[in-house]
Amino acid sequence: MKKIILFLLLTISHILIAQNRMITHEGILNFEASVPLFEEVKALNKTATCDLNIKTGAISSLVLIKDFHFKMALMEAHFNEHYLESDHYPKAIFKGKILGFNWNIIDSSPKEFQMKGKLEIHGKKKEITTAVFLRKTDNDLGIFSTFSVLTSDFNIEIPTVLRMKVAEKATITTNFIVK
Repeated sequence: MKKIILFLLLTISHILIAQNRMITHEGILNFEASVPLFEEVKALNKTATCDLNIKTGAISSLVLIKDFHFKMALMEAHFNEHYLESDHYPKAIFKGKILGFNWNIIDSSPKEFQMKGKLEIHGKKKEITTAVFLRKTDNDLGIFSTFSVLTSDFNIEIPTVLRMKVAEKATITTNFIVK
């Protein structure tokens, strides 16, 4: 009898905790480090994860570097082997908080909040603060942001020969629909 009661309490607590979280494993990230007049340096990743605690506004995201895909296979190979070294640093991680998050004020119109946290790429962490837009759709929540990072902040070296063709500031756009 004690085991049954313990089992029920654990199950109920797990359900209550799970209700505070919204997750996706199909988030979309765009990466762009293009320079005008040169070949487009742009990649897309459709397998990013995002986990949002709707009670606290705590948010985390994880993306596998090898899941970024470029138009040109050679560009993708250089991105993984020479720049991001994805065999040694296989993922990028963001952990932070959406400041002033309040589930009750979010509706079908995008609402702007500030998001603050640490972004880890290539084994280096950097504090970032950026605008994030939240929008409810049915029982889902859309989370959208655009921010820039400097390759030098993450010890990503662009060879001298390519500095005119690859921007030192990369723009990252995120699109998550958490459920």
